[in-house]
Amino acid sequence: MSACNEASALPITFTPIGWVESEFSGYAPSDEMRQRPSRIVLRPEMAPGLMGLEVERYILVLFNLHRATDYDLRLHPGHNPENPIRGVFATRSQYRPNAIAATVAEIVSVEDNIINVTGLDAQDGSPVLDIKPFRASFDGESQNIPN
Repeated sequence: MSACNEASALPITFTPIGWVESEFSGYAPSDEMRQRPSRIVLRPEMAPGLMGLEVERYILVLFNLHRATDYDLRLHPGHNPENPIRGVFATRSQYRPNAIAATVAEIVSVEDNIINVTGLDAQDGSPVLDIKPFRASFDGESQNIPN
């Protein structure tokens, strides 16, 4: 095994920077979750990192799918048996080997250590791993990537 392969097999530990507060404590369709407001509550010591975030801008939220307990490498997208089976990496399924999700959300307000957002499809209590500004020129639009 090469040194690169050995390093990639080691466990990685993340410390959440905060958590999500939403009305969804269990499974709900992503489209329904994205229509409802939610809050990202950062640990107080992380609040200085919010400097520069602006209302009506978009952020990429990386969070842990903390209630997903298992995964399949092949599945029916949307849990619908009428959809052809695909590999998990070709889907947005929450049942993934590392249970990491990414969603673009719109900032409604920023107050102290709290970001109020819409468009987030995270369940209540989801640990937030990172927040990045969404930039269309960096995140795909300028590269002519279709939706």
